[in-house]
This record gives sequence, structure tokens and C-alpha cells, in this order.
Amino acid sequence: MTTQTLTTTPPTEDLVLPFHCDRCGAMAKVRVVLPSGSDLVFCGHHAREYEDKLRDLAADIIETDGEARVSS
Repeated sequence: MTTQTLTTTPPTEDLVLPFHCDRCGAMAKVRVVLPSGSDLVFCGHHAREYEDKLRDLAADIIETDGEARVSS
């Protein structure tokens, strides 16, 4: 039996490219830091698709330009 280990990346204000969307592999536009400290990266399309669910989780949503930081 294999045990999976979750690793986290320390949050930063800017997403350092080239990261690719965790959902489809396109260039990432948004980094999401979950309350647990884990992070996800999404293209613009998937960030918009999951935005409501991510806000319900009280996730920090950080746009790659570093100018707009939206917290729930």
C-alpha cells in the first residue's frame, strides 16, 4: 500500500511562470492558496469556472500580474 504525501509551496504574491493550469495544462494565470496552505494554479478559464467554490473555501486568489489580490 502506497501512502501519498501532500507538499505545499510557500505562498507568494506573484505566480512565477511558466506554471501550467492544474486542470488543463494551459499557461497559468491565477494561483489559489487554500486555507490548508496548499496551492493550485489555473488558467483564466478554469479560475473563473471554479471561483465560487474557491471563495466558499476561503481561498486566496492571486492574479499573475501581482496587482490584484482578492481574499474572501
